[in-house]
Amino acid sequence: MMSEARSARPGSIAILRATVLLSAIAVGGPRAAAAGQAPPAVDPLKGLNQSVESLIQRISPSVVQVAVSGYGPVEGAGDGDVVIDRQRSLGSGVIVDPDGYIVTNAHVVTGARRVQVTLPSPSSADSPIRSLVSGRGRTLDARVVGVATEVDLAVLKVESTGLPALPLADYDTLRQGEIVFAFGSPEGLRNSVTMGVVSAVARQPDEDSPMVYIQTDAPINPGNSGGPLVNVAGELVGINTFILSESGGSQGLGFAVPSAMVAVAWPQLRTYGHLHRGEMGLDLQSITPELALALGLPRDYGVIISDVRPGSPAAAAGLRVQDVIVTLDGKPIDSFFAMFCESYARAPGDRLALGILRERRALSTQVVVGAPVDRLDQLVDELDPQKNVIRRLGILALSVDGKVSELMPDLRVPFGVVILGWAEAGRSADVPLAAGDVIHAVNGTAITTFLELDAAMNGLAPHSPVALQIEREGRLLFVAFALE
Repeated sequence: MMSEARSARPGSIAILRATVLLSAIAVGGPRAAAAGQAPPAVDPLKGLNQSVESLIQRISPSVVQVAVSGYGPVEGAGDGDVVIDRQRSLGSGVIVDPDGYIVTNAHVVTGARRVQVTLPSPSSADSPIRSLVSGRGRTLDARVVGVATEVDLAVLKVESTGLPALPLADYDTLRQGEIVFAFGSPEGLRNSVTMGVVSAVARQPDEDSPMVYIQTDAPINPGNSGGPLVNVAGELVGINTFILSESGGSQGLGFAVPSAMVAVAWPQLRTYGHLHRGEMGLDLQSITPELALALGLPRDYGVIISDVRPGSPAAAAGLRVQDVIVTLDGKPIDSFFAMFCESYARAPGDRLALGILRERRALSTQVVVGAPVDRLDQLVDELDPQKNVIRRLGILALSVDGKVSELMPDLRVPFGVVILGWAEAGRSADVPLAAGDVIHAVNGTAITTFLELDAAMNGLAPHSPVALQIEREGRLLFVAFALE
């Protein structure tokens, strides 16, 4: 640039100086030009507005509306009669995998016979008026692939790929006062967003429950359940779950399941249909100041062992009632929730290094995680994902044989096929089945083995009506749908 300036002709230099002067006048007038002052900085409020708008445009395509239809009791039926009628409810969800996996709350899909997901319409920054009307979006049937009521999370699957998935935030980095955004469909109003701060990073409503929640004052209302709570980096920090309210609307007390639990739960729900964890054979409780004072514990927070089952891995490791757990594999354990997440992330055979305090003495031991006690967990270990697939139903299943009968002694019909999870390439999106259901018949024909069920389903033409007789939690019922 310096060599070009030196070689420029006198007329060119004059034109250049005139251009610089006009520019200076435009931004600050003659005085600013004469003083050589820099142009004024960008308005910080406009900068904030643009940043928020950009964030919302990035996040909105990952947020869906969840419509659930099923049957339930009608309130106010009168005369003490229980009236069951078809019901419809709306919630929210968030895409966590481009292949069509969506996380929502378990309570959103409770009792569902059919689940539909509405994906948002592609946004257009050139049409501000679009925010005044409800975009049509794209509605797809979804199937429930896994439910964990203990943490109020569920995973749905839609038959679509290349969807915009939201990344999970590192929960350990979340801080009180951070700005967050709640996305969802409050009162059915799709593509809504509110802004607030993290009021508390870890709120534990029940001291004897391991669950903690992120508390936020970002307005959350009925219909927001299952939608994402997002940080300024565009990451999922939590799943909006419930509010405390006397009016039924937002009072600034909203609660979300932390991303740490989502990260542990959703891959297991996708694979097994339920939370799948190894067994250590111990029970835990949160330490309260009152408990610490009464028992003379070395600290008034954290986790205490309340029970060690005889013959369990914990007993073999020498753990005792009243031991205080302080570390797991070198990581500090300062809450029930931290221990809860770590235990769900471990598989049978894993070796855990525990640091404990026993009567103010620091000790260490190792626990080998044992096989799960839950019957479904033990049956899942028998699955071959390549051989145990009923592709027309999109399920992973086993015949009810001697081992299955041992683990499910209360079956009313001692034969059939037990559902243990969902295959990646499920064919039918609207099949209201769940892990643990046992199929006893197809269209009135008894089914005794996995091969019989596979043959019966393969023998049906596309779009055929299907009625499965299943056993669920000791009850026999029919599930009807049409094949794709």
